Amino acid sequence: MEEKYVVPAQTRIGHVHLKVADLDRSMAFYCDLLGFEVTTRYGSQAVFISAGGYHHHIGLNTWYSKDAPPAEQEGVGLFHTAILYPTRKDLAVIFDRLRRAKYPLTGASDHGVSEALYLNDPDGNGVELYWDRPKDQWPSKPDGSLEMYTRPLDLPGLLKELEA
Repeated sequence: MEEKYVVPAQTRIGHVHLKVADLDRSMAFYCDLLGFEVTTRYGSQAVFISAGGYHHHIGLNTWYSKDAPPAEQEGVGLFHTAILYPTRKDLAVIFDRLRRAKYPLTGASDHGVSEALYLNDPDGNGVELYWDRPKDQWPSKPDGSLEMYTRPLDLPGLLKELEA
């Protein structure tokens, strides 16, 4: 009997590539508001953006979607793109930035293993901004599996990170 294949532990999701209706509008969201940097641009049809000089974490293109309406919420497709911040303070900084810009959140949750902010980009694509608690703080069930949950995120408590 063949042994079950398990993906290597170091495997990561490298990037997401999104179809958008308006490249400049999407860049205003991902670059100007969230702070990603352009690594390369393909004329007026596509741009690759990243954090920290990586070749690209997010690709944005209008190849099949220029001026198209948002995808149906009640259909198949990407639920959200999750952007992992290194620390809780980094999450507080982006939350404060969104708050000051009056950019609407669709949710804010404590999942035990992580804390997350949810919003939609200008094309209605879901975006999760989150940080992971240290692994030794992740809650577990009696059988050792993860005890993930969805509870309201303490947003005033998150903002207190900015005072430190």
